[in-house]
Amino acid sequence: MQDRAVDALLAGHWYDAVAALLTDSANLTDDSPQLAYARDLATAAKRVLDLDAEDFGVIAGGFRTTWADRLAQSCFPLEPRDTQRGALGSLVPLYELMLEVLELRAQRHEPLQIVTTAHLIGEYLCQLAWESTLGHGGDPLRLGEYVGERWGTDSPQCPHSSALRATAKRALHACNGDTVGYTAYLDKFHSRLGDALAVCGMNHATIGAGERPDVGETCPNPCSWAVRGTMAHRRDLDARLRLALLYVDSPIVSLRHHAPVGHFFGVPSVQEISDAWVRTWQRVSAPWRDGSNPLEQPGAQTMVDNEALPGMSALVSAVAGRSIGPGRVIRDIGADVARALAVG
Repeated sequence: MQDRAVDALLAGHWYDAVAALLTDSANLTDDSPQLAYARDLATAAKRVLDLDAEDFGVIAGGFRTTWADRLAQSCFPLEPRDTQRGALGSLVPLYELMLEVLELRAQRHEPLQIVTTAHLIGEYLCQLAWESTLGHGGDPLRLGEYVGERWGTDSPQCPHSSALRATAKRALHACNGDTVGYTAYLDKFHSRLGDALAVCGMNHATIGAGERPDVGETCPNPCSWAVRGTMAHRRDLDARLRLALLYVDSPIVSLRHHAPVGHFFGVPSVQEISDAWVRTWQRVSAPWRDGSNPLEQPGAQTMVDNEALPGMSALVSAVAGRSIGPGRVIRDIGADVARALAVG
């Protein structure tokens, strides 16, 4: 009966319950190393599903598997000058993981977690758009190689708000100090770096007024670094940034702000999520005046079958300028749990 229960829990991705069952099992002794290993795997799967990104590197370090390598690529490095840059080097593995989490949360029928994950997808979306240009995911260790001039200064010609100026300045020095300062940067500033870069990428030397959706602050007097490359490249970056910001200001992301934990109220229903996503999709997929919406361009990714929020992978791919879909890290951990139990 317990074997059947564990199989059912694994099929439903209830790794927290599997870990609890294995921890309480009378068979979990020093004489059952495979059961102990299965428990450790299930605990790891639970933590990854919770997007416990701060500890992804530690979790990955406990296992020698392909999925562990991919998980390590999804984490933010714990030290400012770690040789392995993880999500600072590329945000693609982290987005693959978030798309997988979104899928599994839907299978587990957890509406609040779906909304939370959809909100997290918006956190670094502008940095994902810039990755193809910068060559990294907004790594503060390398950012100074690309930006300059008025970036992070008090110049009155820079349209950055005070908060974005502070973010820009901190980003240039985040990896030059100690771990405490670097950690404070990640906690308080790094998620705003994409907003600062977006202002620079959406400049008046690239796009004229009224050509594309108005999504916020743009730069009327761009620095020379912000207008490098061909006009076609700059217009493509601008389009992907605007698409990212349309999502960040969308009903599905706003739903997270109206779904506080506690007080017995505010947990969104499946219908509310569905309605918010329909309105979000209408917002991000609407035609633009100049016909440049990345979701409408030739080669745009088609929708993934049975996706929790249909079109989310296509949206993320359009912003990134490359194909990105749900990964398999968590499901591969689950498969390893099943194999360990079969041996045990």
